[in-house]
Amino acid sequence: MSLYDIPVQSARGEALNLSDYEGKVMLIVNTASKCGFAPQFKGLQRLHETYAGEGLAVLGFPSNQFANQEPLEGDQLAEHCQINHGVTFPLFAKIDVKGRGIHPLYKHLTKAAPGFLGLKSIKWNFTKFLVDRHGKVVKRFSPTDTPEKIESQIRLQLSKD
Repeated sequence: MSLYDIPVQSARGEALNLSDYEGKVMLIVNTASKCGFAPQFKGLQRLHETYAGEGLAVLGFPSNQFANQEPLEGDQLAEHCQINHGVTFPLFAKIDVKGRGIHPLYKHLTKAAPGFLGLKSIKWNFTKFLVDRHGKVVKRFSPTDTPEKIESQIRLQLSKD
């Protein structure tokens, strides 16, 4: 199954498909509004504003699997992130990014780009996956890798065909 075939839902519950982002470089992030890494929303937003015109899509997938740090849902979540962090990039419906109920998107991402020591499981909020214009997962970044730290990798992917 291609990454583009994986069904997702908008924050409002509308059925979507990642094929909407075919031909774009994607930065896929599992987010949580109450996490200590939540200040990264501002950096992610800056990447979105700076590079969307060149083909970058920053995509946030909220998860409540780490210390219940995402209690919000839908419009309430989107509004909170917009007011507190200026987020205008797409935030999707809350999903599981690990465990028995892992969403197919994260099953695909973690298989394609295992983490430290080859471990596939997501360890915390704000793990980031960089996907090239052809849907290939090219790099996984830890929660401590800030948007500013990974910007050069994003620019590199944007410069490729």
